[in-house]
Amino acid sequence: MSSVKAMRASGRATISDVAKTAKTGKTSVSRYLNGEQHLLSDDLKRRIEQAIQQLDYRPSQMARSLKGGQTRLIGLILADITNPYSVDVMRGIEAACRQHGFTLLVCNTNNEVNQEQHYLQLLSSYRVEGIVVNAVGMREEALSTLQQSMLPMVLIDRKIPDFDCDVVGLNNHEAATTATEHLLQQGFEAILFLSEPIGTVNTRLERLHAFNQTMAQHADLLAERAETPLNDQQQLEQVLKHFNDGHRGMRKAVISANGALTLQVARAMRRLGIQWGSDIGLLGFDELEWAELAGVGITTLKQPTYRMGHAALEQLVQRIQGLDAPIGERMFSGELIVRGSTTR
Repeated sequence: MSSVKAMRASGRATISDVAKTAKTGKTSVSRYLNGEQHLLSDDLKRRIEQAIQQLDYRPSQMARSLKGGQTRLIGLILADITNPYSVDVMRGIEAACRQHGFTLLVCNTNNEVNQEQHYLQLLSSYRVEGIVVNAVGMREEALSTLQQSMLPMVLIDRKIPDFDCDVVGLNNHEAATTATEHLLQQGFEAILFLSEPIGTVNTRLERLHAFNQTMAQHADLLAERAETPLNDQQQLEQVLKHFNDGHRGMRKAVISANGALTLQVARAMRRLGIQWGSDIGLLGFDELEWAELAGVGITTLKQPTYRMGHAALEQLVQRIQGLDAPIGERMFSGELIVRGSTTR
């Protein structure tokens, strides 16, 4: 068996194998791999290149990164990867990672607080250079770990109470005000703000506050709010039926606080025989691919999710590179896309 075949049979080729095949030392091979080829003769470069091809040698990126003190890894912790919002944000982050030569490690907590702590520890063990977090509700232990590690971090969409960190997200007050005012302009007399359990999630709190503030200017109109778990279809149907039956003869509308919930609302309305647009108006945060295809179409408040993800990673890279500017927030404006579900 030839030396090359023996190497392939025994497993992955090493830098020593390349050096032996090219009849040179490991130092010369390392220089070739690390971009210092100007220090090598043309004949030596040719021999090393041929040896690499012959052995199908692939250097361990992790080993090289650790040796240089940089892993070129970025961690992303998402609250719910099934949410259309999360998918678009992730696309923006991943695109920016590629532009800057980073590899993205994605962790989905499925809205479970305990999973956040687990993934923070896991990403630290992988020696990521920074983290983008779409938080569920980190506990004191997790926050303490982060603060002690001094690991660069950017929050996207959701803030963490009492934790100073760069934040990139939607201008929720502006967006919810725009959505509510649109419904008022369309003559709706009773409006239900529907969300998942609000808790301390700042995005839901800010949208609800803007809704209440806008509706308070119209004392003759009815403003209601309800919270329902995303997977509790029975409770969601009860809320919608109560709202629909309790305000007969009035022009009614529902504001759904996120895209995943809007989908469940649309399904619940179909099961109840309620037609959005004619029986009840429907406006949902987050643009959904199917929104324009759903009967008369569903009005949405579109977030620039891809741009937000891209901006979050750009900010993180600056922190990794040593940016010492004060902690800040970058808020994006949303876009109201009007369809038949809310028009007269």
